[in-house]
Amino acid sequence: MKSRPWLLLTLLTALNFFNYIDRYVLMGVQPLIQAEFKVNDAAMGFLTTAFFICYMVASPFTGYLSDRFNRRAVLISGAFLWSAATLLTAFTWSYRDFLIRHVIVGIGEATFGILAPVYVADLYSEEKRGKMLSILYLAIPMGAALGYEIGGWLGPLHGWRAPFYVAAVPGVLLTAAIWLFTPEPVRGSHDKLAFTPERGTLAGLMKNPAFWTGTLGMAMLTFAMGGISVWMPTFLSRERNMSLAHANYIFGLVTVVTGLLGTLVGGWLAQRMLKKNHAAFYFISGISMALALPCAVYAVFGPQNHLIPAIAMAEFFLFLNTGPLNAAIVNSISAEIRASALALNLLVIHLLGDAGSPTLMGWISDHSSLARSFIAAFVAMFFSAIILFYGMRFAPKLEPRTSEKQPA
Repeated sequence: MKSRPWLLLTLLTALNFFNYIDRYVLMGVQPLIQAEFKVNDAAMGFLTTAFFICYMVASPFTGYLSDRFNRRAVLISGAFLWSAATLLTAFTWSYRDFLIRHVIVGIGEATFGILAPVYVADLYSEEKRGKMLSILYLAIPMGAALGYEIGGWLGPLHGWRAPFYVAAVPGVLLTAAIWLFTPEPVRGSHDKLAFTPERGTLAGLMKNPAFWTGTLGMAMLTFAMGGISVWMPTFLSRERNMSLAHANYIFGLVTVVTGLLGTLVGGWLAQRMLKKNHAAFYFISGISMALALPCAVYAVFGPQNHLIPAIAMAEFFLFLNTGPLNAAIVNSISAEIRASALALNLLVIHLLGDAGSPTLMGWISDHSSLARSFIAAFVAMFFSAIILFYGMRFAPKLEPRTSEKQPA
């Protein structure tokens, strides 16, 4: 079967798109679920926490299997699992049932979260990965925004269960297309960086500062974005007096426009700057967090008439680092352990990030106010910028391989 990089990248991006629709529909119908099941804000936040706990637990197993066996089989199995779990929404009539459904989706999505960037790394060389990963992750703002829109539109009309079915069938069809029409990329075929124990062995990975600064910076970013994405529509509805449908529409529209623009600009900047500065991926990521912070603070605590522009600016800068930061982490490791390393990355960023932030913000909201709960996200954004600026000193220089690859 002939290798067609653009076909595989397109299918992966489309599958990622429906993956994020499924994930963000929950935020769009959150008040409806909360009203039916009669649970507080902390319990609603725990749905996302439980999702990421299972996501994290499944990740190391997925990474281990993917580095040693056929990756396409692992990818297909996981994608079918989360698509099937989405259909289980029809049978959820209690908070416990919905929690179980959400857990199964998290297990299935763990495979895709690891293997999609691994595939892209095997299709393109280091200097192109910022741009190509930006294309893959365009699905995040598009899918997230459509999730909000579908939830806000279908939920009030047909009940909160209806929007979850939108992603299930396309997910199955796209998974089948990947299986039928694309071969598995050759591992490490486009890597230029030389093998080192820090980059190419699991033991050495523990001493790899380029990987760890990128991972910890991403963890703080994930904490902030996870909490903001879960609670912003509710904030707009509850504290800014918008209807739920209008809050989802506004936030979804802003997310898709600024997300697409920020992700594309970030990928373009990364590819241009990398020619002159080998630490460009870390620099762009750090400066984007530093610029997003004051915009986000102003959005929550500023005047009502500046609310939407402030949200738009904050989201633009948050999405600006999507391609560069993911490329920085992928480039910090060799193909020999790439899936396992990215599994570790996912474990850390969700453990320290969005596994806890929605629940923590819900708890702060229950004991203070929803507006004040966003302060937790702002603190995380500050530390993300500091860590990523520090990581610039460890960015690998793009030099050709000078030694043969070693076993992991």
